[in-house]
Amino acid sequence: MSKEDLELNEFQSMPTMIRYENLLIILMAVFLGTTIATIVVPAWLPDFVRTVLGPDPKVFWFLSRGSAIAGYCLLWFSMVMGLLMTNKMARAWPGGPTAYDLHQFVSLLGLGVVLFHGLILIGDRYASFNLLTVLLPFANPKYKPTWVGLGQLSFYFWGIIVFSFYIRKRIGITVWRLVHISSFLAYLLGLIHGVMSGTDTSSLWATVLYWSSGGVLLFFSIYRLLSRLIPLYIK
Repeated sequence: MSKEDLELNEFQSMPTMIRYENLLIILMAVFLGTTIATIVVPAWLPDFVRTVLGPDPKVFWFLSRGSAIAGYCLLWFSMVMGLLMTNKMARAWPGGPTAYDLHQFVSLLGLGVVLFHGLILIGDRYASFNLLTVLLPFANPKYKPTWVGLGQLSFYFWGIIVFSFYIRKRIGITVWRLVHISSFLAYLLGLIHGVMSGTDTSSLWATVLYWSSGGVLLFFSIYRLLSRLIPLYIK
């Protein structure tokens, strides 16, 4: 059996993507968890109430900043799991099936968190976002429209990539791989968005996060490329 046949069999034997019911549960958990936090936390921290009810509420901006970092980390981890599988490293850790499950779940969860990151800005008065400017790339002229727009494009790329799991058998292995290659573009756009529009970029922890996470993906990507090219060059 040729290498192409083996890869086709592996592609066809991939388990089904998380069902739509589970996807809805994940998205609901993201929204409900954050909503509960905004109710419970003020009861424990009275000063927090002023960030919600004061003349210049900050809670929406804080939640957007926190969910932005969380979404970035989740989607980065999803890419790491994907590269571990394509590089066959996942067989050593955490195991092929576990890596695939993590890749699925974290992708969906990260997409939900990023969606929340954008929608919660509607409540912030400084950024002046509304539903249209949150969903339409480059539509808000008031706050760094170019860099925010790149982040919005990144979100839609991620959405297409995640949706492709549900139709992978219909579109075939070649198209499915091309769609997944675009995840590198989606990640790059998200990284640029975070660096250029994030208010925490100048912080040491943010600098370390962006450089280290980007470096890890670059390493695995180069490893993948060389593992493909070297056998061809030897032949």
